[in-house]
Amino acid sequence: MASTEEAIRSGQSTLQELAKRHLWMHFTRMSAYDDEHDVPIIVRGDGCYVWDEHGKRYLDALSALFCVNIGHGRADVVQAGADQAKELGFFTTWSYAHPPAIELAARIARLAPGNLNRVFFTSGGSEAVESAYKLARQYHKVTGKPNKTKLIAREVAYHGTSLGALSATGITSLRQPFEPLTPGDHHVPNTNTYRMPPGVTESWFAEAIAEKIEFEGPDTVAAVILEPVQNGGGCFTPPDGYFQRVREICDEYDVLLISDEVICAWGRLGEWFGAHKYGYHPDMITTAKGITSAYAPMGAVIASDRVAEPFMSGTHSFTHGFTFAGHPVCSAIAMANLDVFEREGILEHVRANEGTFRDTIESLRDLPIVGDVRGTGYFLALELVKDKETKETFDDEECETLLRGFLSGELYRRGLICRADDRGDPVVQLSPPLIAGPEQFAEIEEILRDVLTEAGERMRLHSAARTATHTAMPR
Repeated sequence: MASTEEAIRSGQSTLQELAKRHLWMHFTRMSAYDDEHDVPIIVRGDGCYVWDEHGKRYLDALSALFCVNIGHGRADVVQAGADQAKELGFFTTWSYAHPPAIELAARIARLAPGNLNRVFFTSGGSEAVESAYKLARQYHKVTGKPNKTKLIAREVAYHGTSLGALSATGITSLRQPFEPLTPGDHHVPNTNTYRMPPGVTESWFAEAIAEKIEFEGPDTVAAVILEPVQNGGGCFTPPDGYFQRVREICDEYDVLLISDEVICAWGRLGEWFGAHKYGYHPDMITTAKGITSAYAPMGAVIASDRVAEPFMSGTHSFTHGFTFAGHPVCSAIAMANLDVFEREGILEHVRANEGTFRDTIESLRDLPIVGDVRGTGYFLALELVKDKETKETFDDEECETLLRGFLSGELYRRGLICRADDRGDPVVQLSPPLIAGPEQFAEIEEILRDVLTEAGERMRLHSAARTATHTAMPR
């Protein structure tokens, strides 16, 4: 580190050099940033836009990472945290309480569906999922069913990176580097109606959960964890009646239903929670991201009275926690964030504009490379295909060429931050700040249209070159 400090003092170092030398970015191929390729360094944000170190403006159509829901640059929200730090900078919630955590827990309970009245704070989304998983296991132990330890999740779903949450994650490439994982996790099909297996109806998606519980043994299954709209794979929405049937299945087998709303809560779908939008009552909700609009790190498990009850009397306690969970500064920022939601009508704005957003993105269906547009609220995805009629997708090599070799970099170069992802079939995901309107939607569409048009042309040329190469190979 001494060499870095010397470089700073001598004026010979830059942010780029420091980033390349010292910063280990998450989920990032660090080798991509060499002498010829800069690390994208974002230095300022305002509303729906951010600026890099060179002063170039970008439309943040991903809300950073599905989380800056009220937009960038809200000094009033940050000020709430600063004011709280003057009064009480920190105290733990391990056997203690403080006013910001108490008031925030009560406010969340008022907003949550059904009888989800008990709030267990965490520092983020993975911690929230990990906590819900552990709570489900301990709940069954203290209620006399110690064999109920297994968790059922969906294929291609992403639930976090800690070992338990990663076990719930249904993305093979994320799991393999860390195996063996926490035992007892099992996966069922997701609600990808664009690629439904032949001979099945939409009711099969929910019934597959019942079949998996029966196969594993109902006395061994602790919980089912589902997102209202599944992020991994590209914004899979549930068929009509899906969650109502899943609720019936969970009740029949005494299995807890966890609604993973790390992304879907706090207005992303036009409601406080995705469970509100789809009309179901889970036993637990996991949340993070938009709870503070990412102005401070925070997450939570919101548990029903039924789940909390065994821990509210006698000698049982939920033997789990995190140092910074319920941090007073983060709690104050969350309260200020929710004040913005209510004072400025954020949910109402999403509901009023989600149709325009969808119609604007739907207009891209005329491009040969766009096979499907799906999602709801301010959470949409475009699936990219080789052939619209057959729905033929791109293979691994083609995805590498399409997404990493062209799309991700070109979209950024054109001033649009979104997500080109191939954890399932290749998609472009859009999740703009909830303050975005028709002007931003049109800007997103214009850039995507130009870049996806060029991508389609490039992939046809790439495919033709591969075919010519393979044809010329000696046999």
